[in-house]
Amino acid sequence: MSETPLTVGVLGGMSSQSTIEYYRLLDEGINDALGGHHAAEIAIRSVDFGEIERFIREDRWDEAGAFLADAARDIEAAGADFVVMATNTMHRVAPAIEDALSVPFVHIVDATADAIDDAGVDTVGVLGTAAVMEGDFYAERFGDRGIDVIVPDNEDRTLVDDVIFEELTAGVIRDESREAYLRVIDDLVEAGAEAVVLGCTEIDLLVDQSDRPDVPLFDTTALHAERAVEYSLQGVR
Repeated sequence: MSETPLTVGVLGGMSSQSTIEYYRLLDEGINDALGGHHAAEIAIRSVDFGEIERFIREDRWDEAGAFLADAARDIEAAGADFVVMATNTMHRVAPAIEDALSVPFVHIVDATADAIDDAGVDTVGVLGTAAVMEGDFYAERFGDRGIDVIVPDNEDRTLVDDVIFEELTAGVIRDESREAYLRVIDDLVEAGAEAVVLGCTEIDLLVDQSDRPDVPLFDTTALHAERAVEYSLQGVR
């Protein structure tokens, strides 16, 4: 029996906080499956988040797609058997990345939608950056699966986005921000959400299921990493 997992290509750096979490979860998942001292085979290409933040702020999505497509090619050249991108927001340009690769690209929204389907949930609230909450790539992909999306109102979208960019991406965790996020989650439930998607790879640093045990929280980081582990283990025979 071969015990060599497939190499996971991680397109990271958006931010370093989420990339660290992916690295930890991938190693943990492979070790849980194979035991001993086994760890994930990983090729990481970490980009300059300052460049990405500028693309987002200036609405330069085509340039962002080209920039990340080049980085994804680097990962494939480094030996990745498939690629995951360690960010929700930049999945807005996932088609450009998929077009650049000849290896599979594992989409974060698909992994999340599968978990929502398995839970029998029809309507979810979505928290994330403004680009996630106000863009259509989440809502459309969920809609194709029959999942309805509710997002916070304009004021709360600004609050959620500010906490991500001003605090979480820098590893800053504030109790006041946690309480604000929990209030937003409660408002989404009041508006009809049966569950809430933590649609930013840093939000799991701030809130988790223990904070709202009665409201299913779908942690996209954990779900995406779990899917990547499943793909990687296809190399074990």
